[in-house]
Amino acid sequence: MPHLTSQVISVQTHLRDQVADALRAALIAGELRPGVVYSAPALASELGVSATPVREAMLDLAREGLVEAVRNKGFRITEMTDGDLDEFTEIRTLIEVPTVGRVARTASAEQLAALRPLARQIVTAAQEHDVLKYLEADHRFHLELLSLAGNRHLVEVVADLRKRSRLYGLGHLNESGRLVASAQEHIELLELIVAGRAREAEECMRRHLAHIRTLWADGSAVARDGGDRALRIGER
Repeated sequence: MPHLTSQVISVQTHLRDQVADALRAALIAGELRPGVVYSAPALASELGVSATPVREAMLDLAREGLVEAVRNKGFRITEMTDGDLDEFTEIRTLIEVPTVGRVARTASAEQLAALRPLARQIVTAAQEHDVLKYLEADHRFHLELLSLAGNRHLVEVVADLRKRSRLYGLGHLNESGRLVASAQEHIELLELIVAGRAREAEECMRRHLAHIRTLWADGSAVARDGGDRALRIGER
């Protein structure tokens, strides 16, 4: 019986994670709009699952700051203000810019070479308009790059900031090809680090974060405008 119970828990946990990933993807694509309240039953119907894993997944997203619970109604997609975006960018700049400089001075050629495939994956995903693969490769690249500084707590802080500042509505921006320029900055950054040009790498990182700040703002604006499908789900 204990073995059977553990299997059931594992399956339920896996479904919860799948639902959470699907909801994050909907946020990124702009199908779920900031400020709109969504009920678990309505979302469950869209996803073809029961309401329980949806509620559990939404609680996970709430801990990440992406949604907030609304008593007896469901969950509201968290809206990010310009002030929020500025503060996220400021914190990441304070952490990541000097850390990139440190990595440029201390990382081995072998360590940096391992990041090349990820940098290329980011560009390829942007060119192919595959936003989810873009985000996955981008996430891995940044965190693995920062991990070369040897401070796992720093990496955890940045990982949390990245979760809280997801690019709402990014799918619409991706369709216009605007992600390609941002994607190519990863290759430029890595080449500067490999060359040991620490100060130039820091400046490149600073520009990259400013570029991301612009995409955040534009993605959030697109998500606020929303689409008919998103509105229909929210009204159920």
